[in-house]
Amino acid sequence: MRLEAITWERLTGQLARHLMDLRPHDSGRLRVAVDGAPATRPERAAEDIAEALRAAGRPALPVATAGFLRPASLRFEYGKRDPDAYYDSWYDTGALWREVFRPLEPGGSGRVLPDLWDAETDRATRSGPVGLPDGGVLLLHGPLLLGHGFPFDLSVHLSLTAGALARRVEEGARWTLPAFARYEEEVRPTETAGIVIRTDDPRHPAWSGPPG
Repeated sequence: MRLEAITWERLTGQLARHLMDLRPHDSGRLRVAVDGAPATRPERAAEDIAEALRAAGRPALPVATAGFLRPASLRFEYGKRDPDAYYDSWYDTGALWREVFRPLEPGGSGRVLPDLWDAETDRATRSGPVGLPDGGVLLLHGPLLLGHGFPFDLSVHLSLTAGALARRVEEGARWTLPAFARYEEEVRPTETAGIVIRTDDPRHPAWSGPPG
């Protein structure tokens, strides 16, 4: 894969323009994945893209998968540092389908639940749904997003080499490294994503450019 060096500002602007040109699916809204390990800061990329879209007059709604964690009793069934549990069962994919994607299906309400579970309190957040108008863009961001069959219109993968991930991951999260190695082997996100952004040096990204 050929990657082109680019600044974050130019990348965000070009990606926003690409999304402006994309034709929404039958419900009139776009669904975009911003996929990446926590060390790549996918939430920052999603917020920057959303800001650029709003400045261009396109409604945008970033939603974090961190708000759709399963309760601690399920996440920690095999201990608090089990990489296979992190990979397979930390995130409530059923709730994401029900509360995020189905409202955006043709005939859906367009009202998306921005979060469901607060991991700090281990309680439901009780957040109300947020409407995403026709022509709006959902930006679902977080790790391990691909490979679930989610109906994304575009997937953006923030990529790190194994060495860069090992250097940048927080000490307390190093136990997740086998989960991301498994993700690379089983899902191959750099091959399956529509856009790949290499972030080994967070100050100097390189990207594959928008799909042709």
